[in-house]
Amino acid sequence: MAYVILKHLHMTTAYLTVVLFALRLLLDMVGRPGWRQTPLRWIPHANDTLLLLAAISLLFVTPWMPFVNDWLTWKVFLLVGYIVAGVFAMKPGFSVPVRAVAAILALVQITLIFHLAMTKAVPF
Repeated sequence: MAYVILKHLHMTTAYLTVVLFALRLLLDMVGRPGWRQTPLRWIPHANDTLLLLAAISLLFVTPWMPFVNDWLTWKVFLLVGYIVAGVFAMKPGFSVPVRAVAAILALVQITLIFHLAMTKAVPF
């Protein structure tokens, strides 16, 4: 029972992470940086904290272990890459081309993370 609840919490917060990231990117692209003075500035961080707590909790109730299961190891590395690319994509101090490339890299990495989560198979 705990596994099902944690899995659904993890999945829901993961989907919400992507939606919030895309929304903030879109608002920046259309020239609406005012979101940075609204709760949209901190809500993604709260959601991501909940996502991470659900992920760690899942490790305690399942036999999967990072650095033992290849697909989970890749998820961890892609997550770090997604975070780094996301920082570059969201920082207004970087040029537009740098931010655009970083946003694309972040979205590609999150797509791969979702693929690994669904298939549990490393595609490369």
